[in-house]
Amino acid sequence: MDRLVLKLKYFTKTEITLWVGSVLLIIVSFYTFDKTNYLTLIASLIGVTSLIFNAKGNPFGQFLMVIFSILYGIISFTFAYYGEMITYLGMTAPMALFALISWLRNPYNGNKAEVKVNHLSIKEIIFMLVLTIIITVAFYYILEAFNTTNLVPSTISVTTSFFAVYLTFRRSAYFALAYAANDIVLIILWIMATMSKITYLSVVICFIIFFINDIYGFISWLKMKKRQSIN
Repeated sequence: MDRLVLKLKYFTKTEITLWVGSVLLIIVSFYTFDKTNYLTLIASLIGVTSLIFNAKGNPFGQFLMVIFSILYGIISFTFAYYGEMITYLGMTAPMALFALISWLRNPYNGNKAEVKVNHLSIKEIIFMLVLTIIITVAFYYILEAFNTTNLVPSTISVTTSFFAVYLTFRRSAYFALAYAANDIVLIILWIMATMSKITYLSVVICFIIFFINDIYGFISWLKMKKRQSIN
């Protein structure tokens, strides 16, 4: 019983409220608009749970992100969003695995449940921007060759996704902000999908919830970075 209390105290009241509210909204939206694609429901629940752990800088969040990326890649394939499928299966999932290893190897003061926040140099930021441009251009032509639905927003999603996974791997506090930007792109993509199939509205709601959680994660990491720099 004491262990359970300690585990619950690990999360703040705000985080518990955010997670419970997110889970309830995802379940309600699924049974309202979908009711059939349970893979979407499972992926959404795993995804939102990973975000609350990521907000704490806990490596377990990256483990869940690997699982979510695989499931989301499969879901994207069903609507011919090959950009999303390739991005999540070929980039986000592997990078989440690398991030998991990086976070485990860089605990803050020996605390394996909290990663040490990193600060990127100007040189690395320039390197990241150049690499992002190269990947974006390459993916545009790859996705075009696959006749990807909604090519331009799909390509933009690749750009924001790469920013997010790179910053996550490098333990930058801005990774959550990059994911929030990616959420906006995904919300637009799945709204387009919803126009042809209403069941995808549950996915739209899912990414709106993800956006809120990612904004919280960014704020949480800024506080964590400040606290670590003082101690």
